[in-house]
Amino acid sequence: MLILVSRVVLAVLLGLGAYQAGAAMPLEEWFSGHWASAVWAAVTIIGGLAGFLVGGIVGRVLRGRLRAIDRAADRRSAAELTVGALGLVVGLVVAALAGVAVARLPIIGPYLLLPVVLIVAIVFGRIAARKHVDILGLVGIRWRPHSASVPTRLVDTSAIIDGRLVDVLRTRFLSGAIVVPDFVLHELQRVADSTDGLKRARGRRGLELVEELKTSANGGFSVRAGDYPDAEGVDAKLVEMARDIGASIVTTDYNLNKVAQIRGVEVLNVNELANALKPAVLPGEPLRVKIIREGREYDQGVGYLGDGTMIVVEGGRPLLGEEVEVEVTSVLQSPSGKMIFTRLPGHRAESGRGG
Repeated sequence: MLILVSRVVLAVLLGLGAYQAGAAMPLEEWFSGHWASAVWAAVTIIGGLAGFLVGGIVGRVLRGRLRAIDRAADRRSAAELTVGALGLVVGLVVAALAGVAVARLPIIGPYLLLPVVLIVAIVFGRIAARKHVDILGLVGIRWRPHSASVPTRLVDTSAIIDGRLVDVLRTRFLSGAIVVPDFVLHELQRVADSTDGLKRARGRRGLELVEELKTSANGGFSVRAGDYPDAEGVDAKLVEMARDIGASIVTTDYNLNKVAQIRGVEVLNVNELANALKPAVLPGEPLRVKIIREGREYDQGVGYLGDGTMIVVEGGRPLLGEEVEVEVTSVLQSPSGKMIFTRLPGHRAESGRGG
């Protein structure tokens, strides 16, 4: 939107400038008849097109600068920004008074006026922003700075649907302002509208969990609007927004975890937290699990623990729908999750007799 506005504004301005330039040139002396009007119109159109092209470049530069301003503003408290702005106004007044003396200097006075005004105003603004707590105290306002100690957490779609984030927030092990980007909400809505029954249920559950996040967040909750047309996919947009506002990303997506770390964005992986807190399961320990589907390999069954950990049961395919006691043979643990491989008691002996 900013690029379009910049294109239109510069196209109009340069078009009007070209129109005025054409009016000032002696076109009727250079061209005869209607050719003078045609050249005048061509100059105006060329000026408008040049403004349209230059406006695109200016718009992209302004968009980058505005993102930098937004990123800086998100890292400052409202009190710091307000007192800094007041300090800038005071600096401009002082600079205006000093500029009267500077302007009277011989030869260099007029050239020093603008730099002196800018430097004095910036110095006053920076000092006021850094000392905003003391300045507010002088006028009787007590302000406890807390924005710098409250980090911003951008929540990914996978972390919302996973559901464990709500429990983590309730235990207050994860502090900070919880932010759900609007494009994440749109993705949840698309999943909830899916024709696939399982995806539809997951999407609706995710939208319900967003409501629970609002009540469980101990550092505040908000939905942030943001559009990143150059970024493809929700993950790329999430990384760009995190870089813009200096936030960390909460996710269970292993690939997003790696991409964000490469881009220099802090990532809080719920799976890594669960793996760190989960008691170790050792080979030989018994487990009870309900086999709910077939595994990838022959004769395997698959079940899940209450926290979502996958249990692969050797010889469990014939026992679909049954709850059985199994024995742990090995554990595969990674940042993307944990898989526990088990076997039915006596399965090895039976397979040996069959061979």
